[in-house]
Amino acid sequence: MTINDIRGFGARSTADEVLAGVDLTGRTAVVTGAASGIGAETARALAGAGASVTLAVRDVGAGERVAAGIRASTGNDRVTVEAFASHRRGPLDILINNAAVMNAPEAYTVAGWELHFAVNHLGHFALALALRPALAASGAARIVSVASAANGGSPVVFDDLFFTHRPYDAALAYAQSKTANVLFAVEATRRWSQEGITADAVMPGGIWTGLQRHWDPAVLAAEKERAVGVVKTVEQGAATSVLVATAPELAGSGGRYFEDCHEAEIVPEVVDGLHGVRDWALDPEAARRLWDVSTALTDAERRRPGR
Repeated sequence: MTINDIRGFGARSTADEVLAGVDLTGRTAVVTGAASGIGAETARALAGAGASVTLAVRDVGAGERVAAGIRASTGNDRVTVEAFASHRRGPLDILINNAAVMNAPEAYTVAGWELHFAVNHLGHFALALALRPALAASGAARIVSVASAANGGSPVVFDDLFFTHRPYDAALAYAQSKTANVLFAVEATRRWSQEGITADAVMPGGIWTGLQRHWDPAVLAAEKERAVGVVKTVEQGAATSVLVATAPELAGSGGRYFEDCHEAEIVPEVVDGLHGVRDWALDPEAARRLWDVSTALTDAERRRPGR
């Protein structure tokens, strides 16, 4: 049974509406990229339902300001900030891999990883592996991989992950990293479901946040004008993440892709840039291959001199 069989939520539902009447007291959650935008709203909504929430952020100062606001608005003092959450002790019930960069100028990490693939996929992959014991200790943990309809723009190009042999294209780099987010959910569920850990991917919707800071201003202005009536608020954008993270109907299942609070259709082309998922993003063979490649890359990074 899928969520859309029994729930009335949709594109305009908010995170608070999804969690109305839900008691997450005693549950623990980590939300990456929670210093702003959808991540901050996701953390606030979970805390408002009673969860103990850790904001995993790069900018600790910004994270502390958000956390203070959440504590004040929800009355929940169990909201904390960490620059890194991989040393966590105790059970973890919910991990929401939300942090992302989009259409950034060409850049590479010290390990030689292209920035989008590093931030959007490999960083979250490494974090999930580090948190696996805490997730397994929950007995019924959910991972939410915040993806995008941009998966329609490119499969994972295994022969040239980091644009070594083709011209750099920021849109394609973002697209393949979002496909990787979906493939991670497919393979994490296959590997870890017997430990009580499942993962799904979500498309938040079209929302104007700091994620678009690298867009050309003229293009951004034109898109904002074109998308009037389609764009969601951050409150609506966080709804699918919190629904997938908490819905009892999804207990024990995973490896799927959701949008607008329901499971998306597999399509030959993403509709209006917002709806549907490509078959390559749910391909189990690609998911296995990505896991193996990601493991090799992150293992090599841990062994790199100077680490």
